[in-house]
Amino acid sequence: MLRIENLTKRFGEKTAVDNLSLHIAPGEIYGFIGHNGAGKTTAIKSVVGIQQFDSGDIFINGTSILQDPLACKKQLAYIPDNPDLYDFMTGIKYLNFIADVFAVSPEVRQERIREYAGRFELTSDLAQPIATYSHGMKQKLALISAWLHDPKLIIMDEPFVGLDPKAAHLLKQMMREVCDNGGAIFFSTHVLEVAEKLCDKVAIIKQGKLIKSGTMEDVKGDDSLEEVFLELEADNA
Repeated sequence: MLRIENLTKRFGEKTAVDNLSLHIAPGEIYGFIGHNGAGKTTAIKSVVGIQQFDSGDIFINGTSILQDPLACKKQLAYIPDNPDLYDFMTGIKYLNFIADVFAVSPEVRQERIREYAGRFELTSDLAQPIATYSHGMKQKLALISAWLHDPKLIIMDEPFVGLDPKAAHLLKQMMREVCDNGGAIFFSTHVLEVAEKLCDKVAIIKQGKLIKSGTMEDVKGDDSLEEVFLELEADNA
């Protein structure tokens, strides 16, 4: 579903992502772990086509993002760590705008908006301007918009930040539903307990370099993910 091959991105003298290679298969929830500045967001922005990179390639369902970025973007959804929504729009206008971008039919979009807004308890707020929304409400709206076109690959940067416990639990359910239906999830998080319980596979990155990846069982063994992460951080200092 997602194949990252030898991805390298530099900012001047700094190498933010250093020869990163990962493969996320259909049905997998794949966690991307690392401290602030490790290169997670740079890698994610490269994957979704909003950050140019220096070398390597990225394939979405077999299509190179360098060769056909539009075809790749049609198949995925991306939620940044701080969703920058159009505050002048109402929630429902924003969702219809996203549905228009992805050519979702009126019947299908109405059904999906009704379903996901109901699940996130946001239905009564959709008529209000996004400018009046709390951070958590904006995060919920971004999540609904990501699910609107039924993407096969969903990429999220710190998706649980700002969500209340009920919404976070719902998001975990929705992530698993995507994978049960043949899709894939690739997301970064600082919440290692969530990653340990939720992810099928995990990759740990430090200073742009991949230092460990694999199934959750292979990566953590008999320890907790937090213990392994801290140990690897110390060993690779």
